[in-house]
Amino acid sequence: MKNKRIAKCQYKTKETQISCQLNIDGAGKSSVKTGIGFLDHMLTLFAYHGLFDLVIRVKKQDLDVDIHHTNEDVGICLGETFKKALRDKKGIRRYATFFVPMEEVIAQVKIDARVIVDVSGRPFVGIKFPRSVYQLIGEDNYTIEYCRQFLEAFSRHSSIAVYVKLESSHGTFDLHHTAEAVFKALGRALDEATSMDKRRKEIPSTKGRL
Repeated sequence: MKNKRIAKCQYKTKETQISCQLNIDGAGKSSVKTGIGFLDHMLTLFAYHGLFDLVIRVKKQDLDVDIHHTNEDVGICLGETFKKALRDKKGIRRYATFFVPMEEVIAQVKIDARVIVDVSGRPFVGIKFPRSVYQLIGEDNYTIEYCRQFLEAFSRHSSIAVYVKLESSHGTFDLHHTAEAVFKALGRALDEATSMDKRRKEIPSTKGRL
């Protein structure tokens, strides 16, 4: 690609200090060190399935309190980096929907995560998580509420609308596999939505801007 969609951003507060490097047109290579092992794993899956080259470093965090600020601020920094890398959005497909199924082997439960994205310039998060999912706790005390907060932060600062819906064949969920399905589906949906449509040279909106 002639104009590489690559960006770097830093996000600093009294509580966190984060740096992010992103190549939208990458090969799925990543190096993520947030201090939250579970989030590292999810973002590694996100980058791999989205074919994004991603480097995230959290140099300062307040994990001795809880993981809220670090988790949310990583979402903010990643969102700002995406927005910067997308530039004027000329020629992108803009919309995408992706389903990712995960199967919990022991309970033989199939979990489906559906993620819809619109690279619209208007942030919005529509999430439909069953109540039972909010009772689950994963590694590093990660919960689906932290996942929701991450998605909201990413959406606000990338100006990308994100819709997520979870379903299970038996009505039960495993937190690890549920979050994994969401991050994989998000990566694949964003890969498609940000891919270039050779038929289109302009911004994909009759308004002429996103």
